[in-house]
Amino acid sequence: MMRRVLPGLLILMLLFSPLYAEAGLPLNTVEGHVKNVLDVLRDPALQGEANKEAKQKKIESIADQMFDYIALSRLTLGKSWKQFSREQQKEFVSLYRTILEKAYMDKILSYTDEKVTFDKELMLSENKAEVQTKIITKSAEIPISYRVYLKDGEWRVYDVIIEGISLIKNYRTQFREILANNPPEEVLKILREKTGKA
Repeated sequence: MMRRVLPGLLILMLLFSPLYAEAGLPLNTVEGHVKNVLDVLRDPALQGEANKEAKQKKIESIADQMFDYIALSRLTLGKSWKQFSREQQKEFVSLYRTILEKAYMDKILSYTDEKVTFDKELMLSENKAEVQTKIITKSAEIPISYRVYLKDGEWRVYDVIIEGISLIKNYRTQFREILANNPPEEVLKILREKTGKA
């Protein structure tokens, strides 16, 4: 009986071992990026108004590796993405990137002196996962989850859920209401004003 069971177990181990080998990568990837962002924010050499631009460039460089802004843009606009011309899509991605970076960085920045824990990852599919983290303060625990997907061998963030609120869904609702009665140019106009690029 044991001889029959062992081959079966070995086959199962061979089948599932690639999944286990890959399982830690989403969490490790997100942890590496977040820690890099926090290191920049906490760097004594980058404090003060004089170093604001240098700090921002470092953060943007990390964010470019961390987020897939085209995927974020397409998912946020949903079916409305096709209403935008190629040039409008390109501008939307650029403006939306600025908005998302500010929203995310403002939240992280307000907790830079607190402890960040990387709790677990949930595989949503073969190439999608959710990495659950917490920012622990003296009075509360703030959950931040990162939705990531595998693109060209790298795990990239396509949504951030802060205290139960999805960045994508939050903006999707706003843009949907605008696009219901206005052309794409109106969305771009609003984003230009918000980012100071009007």
